[in-house]
Amino acid sequence: MSINYKALRQINTDLKGKRAKLIIVTKTRSQDDILELIKSGYIDFAENRVQEAQMKYSNINTHSKVNLSLIGPLQSNKVKQALNIFDTIQTIDRNKIVDEIIKYNGVNTKTKNFYIQINIGEENQKTGVLPDDFRKFYDYCINKDLKISGIMCIPPFDKDPRYFFEKMLEIRKNTNDHLYLSMGMSSDYKIALDFDSNEIRVGSLIFS
Repeated sequence: MSINYKALRQINTDLKGKRAKLIIVTKTRSQDDILELIKSGYIDFAENRVQEAQMKYSNINTHSKVNLSLIGPLQSNKVKQALNIFDTIQTIDRNKIVDEIIKYNGVNTKTKNFYIQINIGEENQKTGVLPDDFRKFYDYCINKDLKISGIMCIPPFDKDPRYFFEKMLEIRKNTNDHLYLSMGMSSDYKIALDFDSNEIRVGSLIFS
């Protein structure tokens, strides 16, 4: 596989006029690929695993303009490590994780943005807070002084994502209009942009 610059140009075209940015998902990709993308002007990346991110970005993160997001499940025993690797953690989904973050979060940690992951399709195999439990969990975070700056989701792959993106918009409207929406991947990012997504997370389309 190589970097598909044609796909990247198309994504950038689709982003024109939208209040959204591209986050390139680099899971399983080499450090050389990441460095090539940085040289091409891309600065926003995402990884699924804490350990893999540390291996690939430990040196790259000295590049002051790179922003790295965690978009995979976060285990409680990896919280301290994650806080020193990622600028944004998009997968906050349970009280235990919040409590661990509060233990270590501070001026010496790297993470500045925290998103709640919503299991918008209520799928058993996926992590995330169920829609009906979101507000209670959001309030828990706020009461613990953990500022939530966004919400993210992964809709069911075999269903029309429009319904689920609309639900995300409704959740934001009923909670905080300033929350960032992280939704849309390789197969549905164009639709997500129509639903005012602030961040699209694209990987496989770019590396093909």
